[in-house]
Amino acid sequence: MTSANYNVIKPAIGSPIKAWTKGVPLEDAARQQLLNVAQLPFIYKWVAAMPDVHWGIGATVGSVIPTRGAIIPAAVGVDIGCGMMAVQTSLHANHLPDNLHGIRAAIEKAVPHGRTDNGGANDRGAWANAPAHHTDVWAKMEPAYAAIVEKYPKLGHKQRVNHLGTLGTGNHFIEVCLDESENVWFLLHSGSRGVGNRFGTFFIELAKNDMRQWMINLPDQDLAYLPQGTEHFEDYVRAVHWAQDYALANRELMMQNMIAAVQASGEVPAFETSCGDGRLARPAKRSEASAAPLLQVVSCHHNYVTWEHHYGENVLVTRKGAVRAREGDMGIIPGSMGARSYIVRGKGNPESFMSCSHGAGRAMSRAEAKRRFTLDDHAKATAGVECRKDADVIDETPMAYKSIDAVMEAQRDLVDVVHTLRQVVCVKG
Repeated sequence: MTSANYNVIKPAIGSPIKAWTKGVPLEDAARQQLLNVAQLPFIYKWVAAMPDVHWGIGATVGSVIPTRGAIIPAAVGVDIGCGMMAVQTSLHANHLPDNLHGIRAAIEKAVPHGRTDNGGANDRGAWANAPAHHTDVWAKMEPAYAAIVEKYPKLGHKQRVNHLGTLGTGNHFIEVCLDESENVWFLLHSGSRGVGNRFGTFFIELAKNDMRQWMINLPDQDLAYLPQGTEHFEDYVRAVHWAQDYALANRELMMQNMIAAVQASGEVPAFETSCGDGRLARPAKRSEASAAPLLQVVSCHHNYVTWEHHYGENVLVTRKGAVRAREGDMGIIPGSMGARSYIVRGKGNPESFMSCSHGAGRAMSRAEAKRRFTLDDHAKATAGVECRKDADVIDETPMAYKSIDAVMEAQRDLVDVVHTLRQVVCVKG
């Protein structure tokens, strides 16, 4: 498959950059970060930039970084395993009440969100006492966690159990959406919470210390790396994969609790999801004799690292704000609080290392959004959506993001759109 939909940036030193940014602005700071990453000697073939690319810590958000022989902890970031989950329900728009506040309130009660008490004992964004089905999940994860913390005690986090099944803050959200046929979907976005942040921060600093000891000069100190074959590399790989599993479990528990809360709210009639009795598994293939619609579950990371096979070699692929899009892979590309989101199917484009964007991408910093937009601007942009419309979410207002339409057009050779979703309820931390 040959693509003609990307721009090629050829740095004076290092590997080329293939950027799916036609029709989408590429800020100078993000461009420089891409050039910095491309200088690293262990980049495999090229760096791929997705259309939502924007400035991040060290590496740009919206970049795909294939490496051979090393890993960059800051390229994965501190929200390890952050990603999306979407579940189609048997509900239709006409099953929803005219006033959606009751549904939003039921979700907010079922899923801890936000952050208070500086993350302490009274933090509303954590469970005071984790539900039994959460502790059952934790019990299976705890032995591997204990082994990691035994070697690196600083990685221990007091909220490790009480953050499972919680949303967090920032751009994390839960939504009720309608697709093009007015079918109801549940959608959520979150990651590995405080545990993952602790892991990411620790290994970023560990890599920086290694660079100083080895007197390795870098274009940006946040691109400090861990060479394959070293003890720190192996320890990081073990820790990062554990955190990615934690993030997945976090989303699954939230989705279970969200479904149960809406079912029990009295706001809608009884409904089904492909989650069945609460266990989140992909539905079995429908038999030809079955007339029931096949309900979908879609789940994907977009801040993670994994081993993959590309162009005949096994390499590490770090996606910092990007979704794997192999041929047939299902993915989720959200817009913003007032813009469409998309359920997509990957085309398996090898030149993007079989990847696509993870969202619309920020068009400006949070501080700039708060300076530029008013509560009235935000209320108009989120008209028709049951969501917060206060000053604390101005930094997440739709105008702070790039045009999702332009982003989708720029990656038409990476994914096909399967469903187009518009949110009617949005819960933010």
